[in-house]
Amino acid sequence: MRFLFLITGLVALEVHAQSAPADPVDMGDVVHYVVVRKAVVYAEPNKRRPYVQLSFREPVFVLSSSDGWSRVHTQDGAYGYVPDEAVSKVWIRVSKTRKRLYLYDGTRLVMEVPADFGFNAFADKEKRGSEAERDHWRTPEGAFYVVRKNPNSQYHKAFLLNYPNAEDAERGLQTGLVSQREYDNIMAAEKASKAPPMNTRLGGMIEIHGEGTGLSTNWTQGCVAVENSRMDRLWGWVHEGTPVIIQK
Repeated sequence: MRFLFLITGLVALEVHAQSAPADPVDMGDVVHYVVVRKAVVYAEPNKRRPYVQLSFREPVFVLSSSDGWSRVHTQDGAYGYVPDEAVSKVWIRVSKTRKRLYLYDGTRLVMEVPADFGFNAFADKEKRGSEAERDHWRTPEGAFYVVRKNPNSQYHKAFLLNYPNAEDAERGLQTGLVSQREYDNIMAAEKASKAPPMNTRLGGMIEIHGEGTGLSTNWTQGCVAVENSRMDRLWGWVHEGTPVIIQK
């Protein structure tokens, strides 16, 4: 399943870190992910001795936090310090069946809000929808992330998701929905953590945005819509890079 790694990384590893036996150095470590494009690990809790550069969205374990600095270790075994604002453990889960959006801080549920979905709320997204094919105005399922925040959306505010992602590109190539060139462009965007092409037959411009009804209805062209007041609350929590799991 396309969201298995994300769930493992953000939830299972965190629970394991809090409950499993560990040596004194690792006790209490919690998995986070990098939310700035050029995060640096420093040897000390200051910027005098840069040590390692981290990749955007790279998982790291936070061992402790004090005075604006988090002590971390990476999956490659490096230890050091990063500014607190460089990492996050916030993520979003969306349930199409329950018609809800859930915001988590690690394993702690921060918010649960009603959400509106695509015209066809029951199926996974396969290709671009239109007035002539309203059935394909579907909300995609799987593991995505916020690739861009838009404070001036026509729908109040919006978080653009990285749909179509690499898995969608593979499916599109196999079914003939995208050309080899379009496939390569989507894969290149995925590697660079940039917005993918939105104009292929797979569709695009899938967002979590405002102007929701609060009544859990089905009217969007595949986006997830919440009330403006809820979107304002989400805005302060969510970063570019925030993981988003959309489930049936």
